[in-house]
Amino acid sequence: MQKETPAELRQRIRAGQHTGHTSGYCAGYVQCNVAILPKAWANEFLQFCQLNPKPCPIVAMASSPGATKIPSIAPDFDIRTDVPRYRLWENGRLDKEVTDISSVWRDDLVTFLLGCSFSFEEALLADGLEIRNITEGVNVPMYDTNMTCQPAGRLHGNMVVSMRPFKPADAIRMIQICSRFPSVHGSPVHFGNPEDIGISNINKPDYGDAVSIRAGEVPVFTACGVTPQAAIMAAKPEFCITHSPGCMVVTDMSNSKLAIL
Repeated sequence: MQKETPAELRQRIRAGQHTGHTSGYCAGYVQCNVAILPKAWANEFLQFCQLNPKPCPIVAMASSPGATKIPSIAPDFDIRTDVPRYRLWENGRLDKEVTDISSVWRDDLVTFLLGCSFSFEEALLADGLEIRNITEGVNVPMYDTNMTCQPAGRLHGNMVVSMRPFKPADAIRMIQICSRFPSVHGSPVHFGNPEDIGISNINKPDYGDAVSIRAGEVPVFTACGVTPQAAIMAAKPEFCITHSPGCMVVTDMSNSKLAIL
């Protein structure tokens, strides 16, 4: 696991030296999903998040349209350069992935940062639980489901989940620990048979990478911050920006501040 500080990692990201996933980096610090929409869509997106707090827990947002700084998460943070990889969307379709959005930034864009399950991984590791995607050095597997989100105006869609395998006794402990972190997705939304939530092949995630599921283990599914991408694809705004799955904002905020003791 990397030992660099969030500021050091952000500097490497800004310089184009780190363009991959951030799972397992900067232990102890909050990581965030990203959604950036035009002002005309911002209020509906805020309402969508408020109606769907498990997949879309807001950690911070820009103070005004066009703002590129969010000092509450880090004094040097710049949304245009400090995400390892961004996705640009046009009319609900993925246009391309880039590592810097300075050239496409607009004064009407509003930034939302959403809680990420990477933040509770530290608590699981501290309790002696293995996080398989960290052990195997890959991005966490994520899946589209048939679990419907509450719509808000033009925004609607199904929940996306991330998956971590555990033995049944460890799964119970994982549920207990994650329940202490409601601002980063909280307790799992499902465990056991993936077909019950519309996942036909657990070995072929829709986002991220597949991980090993060993004999005697069950898949445990947690709400995922990629969910807004599904809503964006369905609503088809003319333009918006998200993070590439697994490529998060790494903040200066301590994970311990998010826990409910």
